[in-house]
Amino acid sequence: MEIDQTTAPRHDAGDAPTRQRVAQSILDNGPSTAAALGERLALTPAAVRRHLDHLVAEGAVEAREPRVASGRGRGRPAKVFALTESGHAYFDQQYDDLAVQALRFLAETGGEEAVKAFAERRVAFIEDQFDGVLAADPELTPAQALARVFTRAGYAASVRDLPLLNQQSVGEQLCQQHCPVSHVAHEFPQLCEAETEAISRVLGSHVQRLATIAHGDGVCTTCIPHNQVSTGSTTDKRKVST
Repeated sequence: MEIDQTTAPRHDAGDAPTRQRVAQSILDNGPSTAAALGERLALTPAAVRRHLDHLVAEGAVEAREPRVASGRGRGRPAKVFALTESGHAYFDQQYDDLAVQALRFLAETGGEEAVKAFAERRVAFIEDQFDGVLAADPELTPAQALARVFTRAGYAASVRDLPLLNQQSVGEQLCQQHCPVSHVAHEFPQLCEAETEAISRVLGSHVQRLATIAHGDGVCTTCIPHNQVSTGSTTDKRKVST
């Protein structure tokens, strides 16, 4: 993350690479406590606090109260630090204004269907790559294969287990810590909708999008229940549906 040297103190110049590592860690792992950041990056608590204070001051990171789980023990829970909209913009969203203008023009000249067609073409990589990723590593779950596909496209995706039900895993969550088009998707939700529909197609089942960065959430999450995941190639599924 590049720091504006016209406003940053001179002694902070050498800290910029470490601050970028802190921001990158939040991007890759989602909202994090200072302790978790220190452990991941091998930084002292004082160093982490210093970098977080700087990132908060420049508007790249914000402190949030953590969600309180039932049954939590005594003590005030540690705050978590999440990237702000400006923080996400540091990475690869410098062309957002141009993209928004282009989609506005497309909507005005071609209508809703033109925007939808563009959104579907943009996420074609999901169906193009999913079968190949699974074939290359059959040990992956479908959600893990999707995470690998999305990560290749710049989404910093990972997989988390859903809460147990009757001591059994009921599914997984596909978590996208970063969205390269979140600013554009805020105005054009068709981009998010096309992603969700493509995920459903490759899995051959309905999935539920629980949160999106485009709407202010810290991470995009999609629920993938185990009992709804079917097998078979996406090519076969498309043939059946035609």
